[in-house]
Amino acid sequence: MVTDVFAGQYHSVFKGRGMEFEEVREYQPGDDIRSIDWNVTARMGHPFIKKFMEERELTIMLLLDMSGSSFFGTVNKLKRHLSAELCSLLAISAVKNNDKVGLIIFSDKIEKFVPPMKGLSHVLRIIREALYYEPEEKGTNITAALEYLNRVITRRTISFVISDFYAKDYKMSLSTANKRHDVVAISVTDPREIDLPDVGIVSLEDAETGETVMLDTSSFALRNEYHANAIKMFEERKKLLRSINVDHIDIRTDVPYDRELYRFFRMRERRI
Repeated sequence: MVTDVFAGQYHSVFKGRGMEFEEVREYQPGDDIRSIDWNVTARMGHPFIKKFMEERELTIMLLLDMSGSSFFGTVNKLKRHLSAELCSLLAISAVKNNDKVGLIIFSDKIEKFVPPMKGLSHVLRIIREALYYEPEEKGTNITAALEYLNRVITRRTISFVISDFYAKDYKMSLSTANKRHDVVAISVTDPREIDLPDVGIVSLEDAETGETVMLDTSSFALRNEYHANAIKMFEERKKLLRSINVDHIDIRTDVPYDRELYRFFRMRERRI
């Protein structure tokens, strides 16, 4: 998937910023006179120019939500496993582009930090942590994860926040992080978080708080209200992300994610 679809897209969209000094060489007819290194020219007695190359190296940070609600899924796979697969795809795309990759796993605290590095063995470590790490807590604190990112990473990064975004009061921290980094929000959703099936009376437990509730799903009014509340919440989240200029990719457990990722890359390419 990386080789056939996303490697080229990733390479064309995520480019290094600015130019990096490479060498000084003798002036040749046709060179831009603005590139002349006057200090070297004065020492050598004839003109030399500074040669630059495009700075391509980037740092990719993956902020992975492993709160209790990620251990849920009714179609194909759990949200946690889908999130880990997205981490793998992005990490391998980055390493093929010779970029550094780092990982922050969070719940309502910072669970694990893997500093950004290059290399296949490093990427395999990130994939292993994304797949098999067992979180200590169940809550969600996106603000804490973003503040930690700003503390430990000083250079600008491309930061993917992979979460179901069942959290509160993260707008300010997300806006602040997006000014220092290029933040992309990847929301992961299961269809049962939007529509309840008609299966009679069920007992539901909140995966993060442990709170339980009994619902009669045969009630059309209840299912309709559940759907309306879910759509309202998702629309409010999209509006929030647009208001602070954070790009958003909406991934579902029941729909192949390659289409949404490809749409995102095409959108970024057109913007560039």
